[in-house]
Amino acid sequence: MKRYRIGVSAVALLWASAGVAQTTTPAPAASSLPPAADQTSPALLPSQGAATPAEVQAAPAETGDGEIVVTGSRITRSDYTSASPIVTTSQEALKATGAVNVEQSLNQLPQFIPGSGSQGGGASAAASAGRATLNLRGLGDRRNLVLLDGRRLPPSTVFNVTDVNIIPQSLIESVETITGGASAVYGSDAISGVVNFRTRRNINGIEIDGQIGNTFRADRLATDLSAVGGWTSGDDRFSIVGAAGYTKRDELKGSERSFFDLGILSSFIGQGTFVPSATNLPTQAAVNAAFGNRAPGTVARTNSLGFNDDGSLFSQVGATNYAGPTTGDYVTFGNVVRQPVARQQSIERPLERFNAFGKAEYEVSDALTLYAQGLFTRSEAQTNVGNSLTQFINVNVSAANPFIPASLRAVLASRPDPNAPFAINRRFTELPSRVFDTTFETSQFIVGARGKLGFGDWTYDIYGSRDRNVIHDDIAPGVLGSQLNRLLGASDGGQSLCAGGYNPFGLANAGTISPACAAFITRRVSRDEDIRQNTVEGAVQGTLLTLPAGDLKLSVVGTYRENKYSFEPGAELVAGDVFATNQTNPTSGRTNVKEIAGELFVPILRETPFFQTLNLSLGARYSDYNVTGGATTYKAEVEWSPVKMVLLRGGYQRAIRAPNIGELFSSATGAQVQIGNPPASGDPCDVRSVSRTGSGAAQLRTLCIATGVPTALVDNYNFTTVAIPVTNSGNLALSPEKATTKTAGIVLRPRFQSPLLRGLSLSVDHYDISITDVISTVAGNTALAKCYNQDGSNPTYDAANTFCGLITRDQTGGITNVALPYLNLGGLKTKGIDVQLDWSVDIASLANGGDVRFSLNTLVSYLDSYQVKNFPTDAFQEFAGTIDATNSLPLPRWRYTTTGNLTLGKADIGVRWRHLNAMRDVTSVIRPASPAAGVPSYDLFDLTGRIAVNERFQLRAGVTNLFDKAPLVIAGTPGNTLPGTYDVLGRSFYMGFKARF
Repeated sequence: MKRYRIGVSAVALLWASAGVAQTTTPAPAASSLPPAADQTSPALLPSQGAATPAEVQAAPAETGDGEIVVTGSRITRSDYTSASPIVTTSQEALKATGAVNVEQSLNQLPQFIPGSGSQGGGASAAASAGRATLNLRGLGDRRNLVLLDGRRLPPSTVFNVTDVNIIPQSLIESVETITGGASAVYGSDAISGVVNFRTRRNINGIEIDGQIGNTFRADRLATDLSAVGGWTSGDDRFSIVGAAGYTKRDELKGSERSFFDLGILSSFIGQGTFVPSATNLPTQAAVNAAFGNRAPGTVARTNSLGFNDDGSLFSQVGATNYAGPTTGDYVTFGNVVRQPVARQQSIERPLERFNAFGKAEYEVSDALTLYAQGLFTRSEAQTNVGNSLTQFINVNVSAANPFIPASLRAVLASRPDPNAPFAINRRFTELPSRVFDTTFETSQFIVGARGKLGFGDWTYDIYGSRDRNVIHDDIAPGVLGSQLNRLLGASDGGQSLCAGGYNPFGLANAGTISPACAAFITRRVSRDEDIRQNTVEGAVQGTLLTLPAGDLKLSVVGTYRENKYSFEPGAELVAGDVFATNQTNPTSGRTNVKEIAGELFVPILRETPFFQTLNLSLGARYSDYNVTGGATTYKAEVEWSPVKMVLLRGGYQRAIRAPNIGELFSSATGAQVQIGNPPASGDPCDVRSVSRTGSGAAQLRTLCIATGVPTALVDNYNFTTVAIPVTNSGNLALSPEKATTKTAGIVLRPRFQSPLLRGLSLSVDHYDISITDVISTVAGNTALAKCYNQDGSNPTYDAANTFCGLITRDQTGGITNVALPYLNLGGLKTKGIDVQLDWSVDIASLANGGDVRFSLNTLVSYLDSYQVKNFPTDAFQEFAGTIDATNSLPLPRWRYTTTGNLTLGKADIGVRWRHLNAMRDVTSVIRPASPAAGVPSYDLFDLTGRIAVNERFQLRAGVTNLFDKAPLVIAGTPGNTLPGTYDVLGRSFYMGFKARF
């Protein structure tokens, strides 16, 4: 007797209520390709099927013997029948988005907040490189669990975050997103939910899928080619499935989009600037003389002075006597000379990826089926974060340097110590663009056995998994501070060290640097990571006894999991000798956990003429971590169908997230955090900041001096860049996060007689997630806001404030570091409502036998609250309805995706509407006295189409961002946006095909 299963879990554990198997019929084999009219529409829709608890929507897969395993509590059920809210996205829906990366497709669902992926530049982009992660409910990519057929995928970072693009897309049958805590079922990390990728199975034959896409401006080509095939023996005892995929995506730079012409404006410019020392300032008379009649007395002696190509000086503040370019890579904005960094960065990062998957099963007997599975992915990604900056390393030039222009030499001579070296800042535009070349090699190998235990219906499943992710990263070229200081500190300008020496004074002069000198100051700097995960898991399940309402069933799972990590940065990084890259130290660590979990399915009421069913699911898990000790999680879920048209569901879950290796063991690791430009953003001590005006300006000035801004510079102080260096470090004293999740919902599937309303269904679910002992660092911009009273939390402007103690400044007042260790901080809680509406109606039948059908799907997420407190003694702050560019966290109140699809026989035409509500800037919360500008609502429209030429060949095409909607400006800063949240590519198209042999 065959049995059927929908979804896949690590072990086939629990099942639906009695009678489910009798009402469910098998679907076609996964490799079949029926006409388009018979397939799920290409919208982001759950599978179209019945929605009562006794029926199953997704296509079942054969498992062997009369039962249906339902997901969610290791139970795979359809969207409308599970006790937990689940959204199922089909493979066709993923393809219809036109994206070659899974995360870009899933991020169109309202439950997801775009995380790290293919888009975006800057230091954070270098950290994420080619990885693509998922962020459910805005709770972070560390708080959801990503599974493949119910098993954990290899981690891609030290923080146990999964790169979802390691799975060949052709292999994916569907993606199930379970929102709400699931730690009792799947273990740690499942606080905000689970994303389970279901693979196709029972494939006979070969299927090839190809796609090509580009922008209408023809400047970002993306191609994807994949194949999947399988074979099953005549007696169904042996089967094999294989898949392979290749993806290539071109780079798109900011300079190719006028939106980024201003971008993030940096004070580091290609001409270079002289930075006066607070303890060795030139005289005002000398500065006045340098500018003569051009600006009598208007350039302060504390100003940074840049170098024109004719040897004259200009003031960076005020742009006085500036004779350089004012378009393209250089601008005078707000009467200040700046260089827009975003023009140089990759706003769509180049990527080349190959992945492969194979699986084989052999049924020896009813008591033993052996299986093996392997996955391998190699990705090569490149991140361009702009030409190197002299950031975080002081650059000193000898006063005897022969290249010093006469105008600057006179200013230097007026200093109290005229022979002292002096500091300069510059951007190395004369060198090749600095890029991060990253290679990922990810593998997973699984072997296991399952079968019947020989008594009752009890079965077992046991497997072992070995996962590894090897990451090699090159910074090319990395500019070394020690070598540059040797060159500039030489009295002959470095001519004795390399051919011609190095003249950094002005664009034209710097551009003459010889290949020998360029090689002298640069190195190819490397860093290597090795991430490993080993898992052994075994499970048994079966019927304990038969109750009047059905079988009482139990599953028990035991798991051992070990994670290892090592990180080896190059010696130059350990020494802190690479410009624009923080000092980074080696890290290694190991964690392991032993777990036992049980789940109980309790049928309480059987279907009668008066009511339908009432089922209860209970679960508990005990986890023993080698570092943090024991922790218990549990859940209780109920589903009740009082009448056939109504399903009521709800649950209470206690979840945890244990600290990972990075949070426990990381040595001091440097990173960069964007803080933006004044006046709305940036360093609060900057004289251009709105914080330096108003009623608290005098107190803030005193606090700035107390925290490191020199008194001689404080009234003219400019912070010279838009990012701050931070240092994260691990903490072995961390305890697990604890979360409580409550869900309640109703599903309506009215049995209307009217053909117009017969295909209508609706679900409404409320979620409430509260997390305590949150493991995190304080955000860099939050530390600044709280120290300098921008949010009112330091009303006395006390330099002894906790947050002020995290900030370090150098002799010029610039921020050199913000110490951000991992801590169990305060709390995080969110609640809201999800609504899903499906409607389909048959309009007519065509002469050739096809149907005309219209379907509509709407997924709506309403965010009622999103509150954060940094420390247990702090009050919660409400962030719902805000957008935070520095932390890539948009939190709109309303977000929805609506799709209409018209089926005309073998053809489908669809229109998708994606909406984000207007949002206030995050500064309205963290700095309410002087908030930055918010953003209006944002709407995108996509057009999709598909036609089944015959049963073996299918074509698809589409246009995304149909009306070429531009990205929105965040915080009122030109060129500042959130790629992934707002479309930076513009109107694009794709064309694809699928062929089966």
